[in-house]
Amino acid sequence: MADPPVTPVLRKPPGYRDPNASSRPVPKPTPPGKPVLPPSLRPKKKRRRCCRIICCFLCIFILIFIILFIICGGLFYVWFDPKPPVFHLQSFQIPQFNVSVKTDGTFLSARTVARVEIENPNGKLTYYYGGSDVDVTVGKDRETKLGSAFVDGFTQKKKNITSLKIETQVKDRLVDDSTGEKLREAYKNKGLVVNVAVRSKVGLGVEGIKIGFLSVNVLCGDVSLKKLDNVMPKCTINMFKWINIH
Repeated sequence: MADPPVTPVLRKPPGYRDPNASSRPVPKPTPPGKPVLPPSLRPKKKRRRCCRIICCFLCIFILIFIILFIICGGLFYVWFDPKPPVFHLQSFQIPQFNVSVKTDGTFLSARTVARVEIENPNGKLTYYYGGSDVDVTVGKDRETKLGSAFVDGFTQKKKNITSLKIETQVKDRLVDDSTGEKLREAYKNKGLVVNVAVRSKVGLGVEGIKIGFLSVNVLCGDVSLKKLDNVMPKCTINMFKWINIH
């Protein structure tokens, strides 16, 4: 018996598509090269350039401002020749000083009268003083307070000397027994060390124009009553807590 005839396999013509295959086209592979970034991550050259220009102009403006400020400050110093005020402890008196020992402790009663002299050495500038808080203490470490006072603000004209009278008082202030004994002996021998601390604000006036106030601390004294009879000690001016002017 003869074998059945074999049907030859026909080749598919060019461009033939299998109807059973998916109709979606096969994506072409991305050619090698730079990675494709999303729009949010793409560099924006124009924006960067604008930022650089703005920063350059800002730096130039700040530099010009600093140069002008230095020039104006130099002209102001040359023309007005500003000098800080000068403080002296003119006098210090203790009309009343009593240390009494009682059954319940040692008590101090005292009254003080101090005068602080302020000099404005400038011939073209005026000083404005705000209200001042004054503390009076005795002792090398300022451990004993003899009261506080408040002095109203005032204006000090050119080449002027002003004297401030400061009165304080304490009554029956409790102190240590040893401290009370030391104060009593020091007062008798005129070895009592006195201190006057002034907290105030000082402003500058130029041709009637006020320039902002600056907080200052003035410390006068730190000398004994015996030395105050012969000298008028100069006070120390403290600004910004770290600048001292003697």
